[in-house]
Amino acid sequence: MGQWWSSAYEGWMDPSIRPDRQRPPLFDPLYGFPRGRKKRQMIATDEEMDAWQLEYRDRDYCAHFYINHRRCLDNNRPFAYWNCRHERHEFTKCEWEDMVLRVKEFERERRLLKKEKMLKEKQAAAAA
Repeated sequence: MGQWWSSAYEGWMDPSIRPDRQRPPLFDPLYGFPRGRKKRQMIATDEEMDAWQLEYRDRDYCAHFYINHRRCLDNNRPFAYWNCRHERHEFTKCEWEDMVLRVKEFERERRLLKKEKMLKEKQAAAAA
């Protein structure tokens, strides 16, 4: 909780180091990764998502797990809750990992903004 409080307080005191979640990242996504990054791929196709009538909020990198879970629910009624635990666990694990990646990206962007601001302040102090 302390780490959350410190980053929230910093963003409140100095909004220039708080990333805007509605806009794309300001820094190169490959900055700091000499060997590159693993590219994320959508496994579920648009046709599959349309066939299962997934809502917009469910069309993410975990859509294939969600489709498997819904398929299991359809095939195992009325005991779907007990019979589809594994599929539900896979889906929630994927959602959790996706959320952790987004939080890490936000934190990376915040730290790079903070570093950029600190370097600008040092250059301004050296020039003065």
